[in-house]
Amino acid sequence: MTRLYKLIDRVAWEAALTQGRFDGAGVDLADGYIHFSTAAQAGETARRYFIGQRDLLLLTLETETFPPDLALALRWEPARGGDLFPHLYAPLDPALVIETRALPLGPDGAPTVGALEP
Repeated sequence: MTRLYKLIDRVAWEAALTQGRFDGAGVDLADGYIHFSTAAQAGETARRYFIGQRDLLLLTLETETFPPDLALALRWEPARGGDLFPHLYAPLDPALVIETRALPLGPDGAPTVGALEP
């Protein structure tokens, strides 16, 4: 079982729910794939890229529920410090998200992701 996490602003996620698909937002669209983090990576991702951003959500996905074509579009590629990050080279069906939760900002202004399942 491998869980993936996506930090996303509420407006972008609500648009994806309305459209029935998520093609990415901001850096995803610029890079040509949807950025995800593992449980071990999500906290640092929040601190580096989402400091001070309010109304953020944390999406949780389970890779074992991905249909075969989507599983093939998921690639683990080196990024920060050579660490392998999950990148999805396809639109995401919002129905695959198993949990959505709001992320409060901590005292340092970074979103607080807390403990996550790997």
